[in-house]
Order: sequence, then structure tokens, then C-alpha cells
Amino acid sequence: MVSIEGSGGENHQKLNMYAAGCAIVASMISIIFGYDTGVMSGAMIFIKEELKIHDTQVEILAGILNICALFGSLLAGRTSDYIGRRYTIFTASIIFMIGSILMGYGPNYGVLMTGRCIAGIGVGFALMIAPVYSAEVSSPSYRGFLTCLPELGISIGVLLGYISNVAFGGLSLKLGWRIMLGVAAIPSLALAFGILKMPESPRWLVMQGRLGEARKILLRVSNSEEEAGARLRDIKEAAGIDVNCNDDFVKPDPLKKTHGEGVWKELLLRPTPAVRWILIAAVGIHFFEHAVGIEAVILYSPRIFKKAGIVGKQKLLRASVGVGITKFIFVFISTFLLDRVGRRRLLLVSTAGIIAALAVLGACLTIVENHHGDQLVWALSLCIISTYTFVAFFNIGLAPVTWVYSSEIFPLKLRAQGYSIGVAVNRLMNATISMSFYLALRSNHHWRSLLLVCWNLRGCLVFLLFPIPGDQRKVLGRHRRAI
Repeated sequence: MVSIEGSGGENHQKLNMYAAGCAIVASMISIIFGYDTGVMSGAMIFIKEELKIHDTQVEILAGILNICALFGSLLAGRTSDYIGRRYTIFTASIIFMIGSILMGYGPNYGVLMTGRCIAGIGVGFALMIAPVYSAEVSSPSYRGFLTCLPELGISIGVLLGYISNVAFGGLSLKLGWRIMLGVAAIPSLALAFGILKMPESPRWLVMQGRLGEARKILLRVSNSEEEAGARLRDIKEAAGIDVNCNDDFVKPDPLKKTHGEGVWKELLLRPTPAVRWILIAAVGIHFFEHAVGIEAVILYSPRIFKKAGIVGKQKLLRASVGVGITKFIFVFISTFLLDRVGRRRLLLVSTAGIIAALAVLGACLTIVENHHGDQLVWALSLCIISTYTFVAFFNIGLAPVTWVYSSEIFPLKLRAQGYSIGVAVNRLMNATISMSFYLALRSNHHWRSLLLVCWNLRGCLVFLLFPIPGDQRKVLGRHRRAI
């Protein structure tokens, strides 16, 4: 059984700039999603004040996006198999644009919720399709780097969302938060047109029997004809097509089903032992990514800093910008480490650091809460430092590796829908954390809540100690033979 280790000693070829450009454009959908997540942390302060909504409604508003994203991710897997990766990104952009317009209009809570739900479906599409597309256009040597770009895009979006909070937070109560939410419609429209200029995934084209089109695209995303030919042979082998076939088109009838009931049966009802273990690994890593509570920190960072003693809306929003900067810096660093240090090492270091940071944060929040009349500068400082430390350790390992790893390990014909199952679990955990953390924050149970998260992370460490399938050195779609 192969491990999750990276290819530190692999001879890396030159990065193909056209493939990098394709991955960057696809990652724009992740920037829009990240912006929506980051901007909502500050917008909720103003929404609650203007619309006079109670705490339960705030929790629902925060969590409903991820519940809708769960269904969106499951729908996206099948959609991308039918219409292709490129048009799925186009669809996600249009959905995002509609949701952003409704949220920006937002005359009442009902319309705001409707826009948030529609945007959530777009989130599900975005989280599923961007890493898959990036992985399928990239060469093995740079797959970790390029597949990490969507996570980097999320970090950029979160930072832009925090900056937007500060920039528009000084406007009138009625106008400020609406501009914050509505402005995301502009890049969504731009991406919808931009992605149509990009090529389709060559792997998807091969699965449709369109070998001639796939060959032309591989020549553009590879550094040489030899590399393109080798990649095409690997894809044909993974798809069950004769590697010596030089036809431009083969009928899809001889191929096994690549979407619909056939895939779901092979994934869930009658999986082989190898596929079952791959599915467990993908679901497990997506579960633990959000069991750590990162969504709560991103979404409720102003409230966490308020609990730590920072007062004033603008000060709270500026402190949250630091979270976005930290997230961006460490995801950026991780893009260069994934193919050198290895997946497992980054995951272990990341998880251990998160446990330590959360333990300190929980203890310090409890100390601050129990000293109402005292200004414990050291405890307040540690709260802020541990929050930034938590974000740093999360984004150096657990955040990027989750998406890179789960986009690599599934066999070619199972990838879209198998990956969508992982994203669905990811969004379910995300919704659970974001809708429950606000209650814990309002209560005096900070220590208990974060201690529970630390306990979950002990389980994550145990999970990572077992050998789990997949290695980016292997050709995509051939893991069944590598296990």
C-alpha cells in the first residue's frame, strides 16, 4: 500500500505556464467563495443591527450556506460528468452571481436567506470542481502546487472579504453591508466569461471518447510532445481504452459508465476493497478538516476578538484582517512545500500545532471571562496570538492537503462523484461547527468547546498514523493498481 508522502526527491520538470493559467482561472471561483465567507464575518454585525434579527437567525444565516453547499457538491459531481468541468465552473459562476445580487439587495431576512442559499449551491459547485479541474490539467510534477491554488484562492478571498469589511464598514448602516455582499457579483460575471476561453479537461474528454480533442489540449498543457503522449497513454489506460488506439473519437458504448447509477453503485453499494479504503480516507480527511473549527474562527473572528477584550467595530474588523493575512501567507508557503516535504508530514505538523493553539485559546478565553473587572493584558494578548497561530498551522497543512489529496486518489471514472462525497462531508461538518459555535461563544463554555475540538484532533492524529492510499507521484486514476 502506498502512502500519502510527497515526492521530495522527484525530478521536477519545468512548470507549463498554460496549465498554470488554466488552474489560476479555475481558482477564481474559490476567491469568490472565500470572499463570501470572509465578508460575512463583518457583515453579520451590521445585518443583525439593521434587520433586528435574533441570535438563532444569525446562526441559521451563517450555517445555511454550508447546508446548501452540501447538496450543491453532490449535484456538481454528476453535473461535471455530464457537461464537463469547464461548463460546471461556468454554472457555478452564474449561481454565485445570482446569490450575490440577492444578498446585496436584501430588503429583509427572507430575501437575504434566499440569496445565501443560492450562493451556497454555488459554493458546493466551486469546492468540488476547481481542484478537480486543476488536477486534471496539471502534470504529475506540479499537481500538488497547481491543485493547491483553489485553497490559495479561498485565502485571498477571505482576506479581501475582511478588507471589504473595513472599507465599507464606515458607510451608512443600510448601505455598507449590502455593498459588501453584492460586489461579489462582478467577479462572478467576469469568471463566467473567462472560463469559456479555457480548454476542457483532457481527462473528461477521454472519458467521452473524444481522444483527438484531448490530444490537442495535452499538447498545450505539456512541455513536449513526448510528455503529452505519455500523459494521453496513461489517461487512456485509466479509462479502459486501448493505449495503442490513435483514433480521434471512439464510441463511449464500450466504456464503463462514468456517471449516474453505475458510479454510485461502485462507490457506495458494491465498492472493491481498494475503492472502499480510498473513500474512507477521503471522507475522513474532509471530516477532520472542519472538526477543528476553522470555519468558526473565520466566520466569528470579530466576536472571538470581542471576547478577548477588543472593543469597537472598526478595531474588531481590523483585527480580523490579521486572520486573513495569516491564512494567505501560510497557504502560499504550503504551495511550495506540498511536492517537496510531503502530504503526511505537513498534516502531522499542522494537526499538532492546531491542538496546542486551541488549548491555549480555550484556556485564555476562560481566564478573561472569569476576570470581568480586570484587564489581563497577557491573557488578552495570548488569545489573539493563539488565534493567529491556529490559523497558521491549519493553513500550512490540513487546509491545502485535504483538497489536493482527495482530488488525486480516486480512479478516473469515480473522481468527480467520489470527490463530491468528500466535499459534502466537508460542508456538513462546516455547517455543524458554524451553527453551534455561536451558541458556545455566547455562553461561558469556551474551554469545554475547544477541549472537545482538541479531543477530535487526537482522533485525527490516530487516523493519520495509519497508511492511507494515494501519492501524487502516481498517475491520476491508477490508484486501484497502486494499492
